Amino acid sequence: MAVTMKKLLEELNKDLEWEYAAAVQYVQHAAVMTGAQFESIQKELIIHSNEEMAHALMLSEQIDFLGGTPTCDVEKRLVSKDSLEMLKQDLAGEDMAIKRYKERIAQAEALKEYGLRRILEDILIQEEEHKRDLMAVVD
Repeated sequence: MAVTMKKLLEELNKDLEWEYAAAVQYVQHAAVMTGAQFESIQKELIIHSNEEMAHALMLSEQIDFLGGTPTCDVEKRLVSKDSLEMLKQDLAGEDMAIKRYKERIAQAEALKEYGLRRILEDILIQEEEHKRDLMAVVD
């Protein structure tokens, strides 16, 4: 089925919900994580949170530019009392984001929205960096 602008805007808003959720989840995880072995990744999670909020801003601007209304809804956040489990939750979120952004890039390409595609590619690169950061601790 061919993508429409309406469908693309819906999916971008869902991506925006996940970006908000990731930012909140990273802050919460960084705050409650315990163990000396997690000290460096805790600092990295705060950086990730700030980058996720930057992604939210980029998505919001694009949604508005393309004629949509950016959402204020926030997707599901995951919590745990186990520090390693928190990182696994974060890693799963990055895997999902990578998958979703690859889909969105293809949709932007199909609609000849090349500026949007470029912004999505930049976001994808950062999501892949987040995944590498988390894998270094989880594996």
